[in-house]
Amino acid sequence: MQNFNKKAFSMIELVFVIVIMGILAAVAIPKFSATRTDAQISKGRADVASIRSGIISDRQVRLITGNPAFIEAGSGAGQLDSGAVAVGSGPLFGGVLAYPVSDSYWKNVTRPDVNSSTYTFSAGGTSTTFTYTRSSGQFTCSTTAGTADQQELCKQLIN
Repeated sequence: MQNFNKKAFSMIELVFVIVIMGILAAVAIPKFSATRTDAQISKGRADVASIRSGIISDRQVRLITGNPAFIEAGSGAGQLDSGAVAVGSGPLFGGVLAYPVSDSYWKNVTRPDVNSSTYTFSAGGTSTTFTYTRSSGQFTCSTTAGTADQQELCKQLIN
């Protein structure tokens, strides 16, 4: 009888481990990408809530001083020509937030005038557009415009 001194894995054991690792990777990688998108959407929801809260807080300050107007829209490039702060003054939403949002998900699209501006939020390869309207003080996106993915992203961000 031979006495084998086994110090290595057999080929069958190695193949078995590689197959198990492949199965785990095939299951785990899609879960990680979905988790990342969920995290981006959660951050977007928090940003939307902060922006809306900042707009309302600024409105309250204005009402106390006798000014019933909502904060002006902004370009994200600095203060308005009038010198007033705006929703998009300085860093994105710097006019209403103590700490401006990260521009990795938010982009300022247009500011046609002091009464409105549009911003795009992107997560998971889908983008949706938010509009700030000064006359109503609303910062919202349309749940009926755009593709089904854009509508769903908007619903997830505002609900």
